[in-house]
Amino acid sequence: MAKRDYYEVLGVAKNASDDEIKKAYRKLAIKYHPDKNPGDKEAEAKFKEVSEAHEVLSDKQKRARYDQFGFAGVGNGPMGGGGSAYGNPFGGQNGSFNFNGQEFHFDFGGGSGDPLGDILGSMFGFGGGRARRPARGADLQTSVLIDFKEAIFGTTKSVVFQNQEIKLKIPAGIDDGQMIRLSGRGQPAPTKDGQPGDLYIQVRVRPHRRLTREGVIILSEEHVDMVDAALGTEVEVETVDGKMIMKVPAGTQSGTPFKLSGHGVPFRADGDRGPHIVTIIVDTPKKLSKKQRELLEEFQKTKKKGLFR
Repeated sequence: MAKRDYYEVLGVAKNASDDEIKKAYRKLAIKYHPDKNPGDKEAEAKFKEVSEAHEVLSDKQKRARYDQFGFAGVGNGPMGGGGSAYGNPFGGQNGSFNFNGQEFHFDFGGGSGDPLGDILGSMFGFGGGRARRPARGADLQTSVLIDFKEAIFGTTKSVVFQNQEIKLKIPAGIDDGQMIRLSGRGQPAPTKDGQPGDLYIQVRVRPHRRLTREGVIILSEEHVDMVDAALGTEVEVETVDGKMIMKVPAGTQSGTPFKLSGHGVPFRADGDRGPHIVTIIVDTPKKLSKKQRELLEEFQKTKKKGLFR
């Protein structure tokens, strides 16, 4: 994959201040951090890309070289490489040298058996070009289904795959659809000196009958009738920590949210958790008895007289 301009990676202008670069990096690093995106290879790649860009642009000398020479000026591109003035005339492992303060690099082939690489390698003492990388087994994928509460608190599951049972530790706070990578548990290497592939396990979370989730927040609704909402009441709320009693103050309107702090999804290693937000829904009766209607009509009359004003 072609490397992107470091300013583009961080989303800042070429004349951005050190402060702007630092703020942009922090925002992106939090977004793509591996701890926040376990098993997500794309996020992992973006995190590395963002970190590389920040390493260069936060260093005045590296930034100046990058501004003048691009990737070649910081040794992170197709013309990068640590040259040496002695020994190998090209300095680097695969042919790089310094000319008038600028690094140049030559690639003499993709591995052993490449004619051009072998010829040039033997001419300049590279030992026949670069060694061929050992063949690698294919990555494989499967899935595992867990309950809502197991996703919140973490769990261990047995996954049967390729005639073997795998004990999979699922971290607290994992979300539906996220991937867990098991290095070296994929397809065996096709050659003796090769490496096995990786196994990617997609975690699917079974929906809860009353609770839903948005990031680190757990959401639910509780219904009360209009009299209880007007006079105040208590409701029993189902949470991932068990049932709790929550007070509903007098005069609560339909749609009012209440926060139960620390009863949501874990988001830090030290156990900090998001909130559980309970939305109160006030139910209006569809049918009234004669007595109920009379009472409401009487209430309406007193209200019009300004009793509650």
